Amino acid sequence: MNDAKRRAIFERLRAANPHPASELVHATPFELLVAVVLSAQSTDKGVNKCTARLFPVARTPEAIVRLGVDGLTPYIASLGLFRNKAKAVVGLSGILVHEHGGEVPRTREALERLPGVGRKTANVILNTAFGEPVIAVDTHIFRVANRTGLAPGKDVADVERRLEGTTPAEFLQDAHHWLILHGRYVCVARSPKCGECVIADLCEYRDKCLPGAKRAAPARAAGAAPAVPRPAVRARGVQPMAKTSRAGARRGRAR
Repeated sequence: MNDAKRRAIFERLRAANPHPASELVHATPFELLVAVVLSAQSTDKGVNKCTARLFPVARTPEAIVRLGVDGLTPYIASLGLFRNKAKAVVGLSGILVHEHGGEVPRTREALERLPGVGRKTANVILNTAFGEPVIAVDTHIFRVANRTGLAPGKDVADVERRLEGTTPAEFLQDAHHWLILHGRYVCVARSPKCGECVIADLCEYRDKCLPGAKRAAPARAAGAAPAVPRPAVRARGVQPMAKTSRAGARRGRAR
């Protein structure tokens, strides 16, 4: 994909959503950190339901530490892997209290030393909480980058490197949110909504799901014989209707 097309894609995404934001409800960097850790293999909607009950009770590292794993678990029990997540959230809260003065660190290295925090989560915090021009690549962004041709790569690290290296500087701050929202609601995994897509004509996906378009049949391998229709299989002991009728007529005349 050339630079002009790449710029046009981000211009259209910006025009459609000038001020993109995370769908995880939060008011502080710590609340965002907790929400992102809880969101692993869970939906943002499910996480928001949990944090709506949790944050009024405990919204600081100190409060989470006082709550403890057993106290935190009931608030997040509806999420997958909730026991491991409870341990991670209480563990990272303790580290923040004892090593960072209760504040969320602003470096990737320090963030990745926290329990439950990997490179993707660290990038989300750096971008969304602290305004760093980095892109956190999740399954949605990985799919959009490869499907559209924006930044094809064999793994998330490759896609992250390509996106950060090719996205025009003016779009880097919001690129993460534009791409994740586009993948979540338009460029979905099954049957992408190409008819609703603002970048459909710029996208390099060959098998677009456009209204009225028919998907091409799988190509036959070179030299392969054409498919021959198989005769219908007749159940044993059942005669065709016409023959059965004639046989019945003959039996009637014989009587």
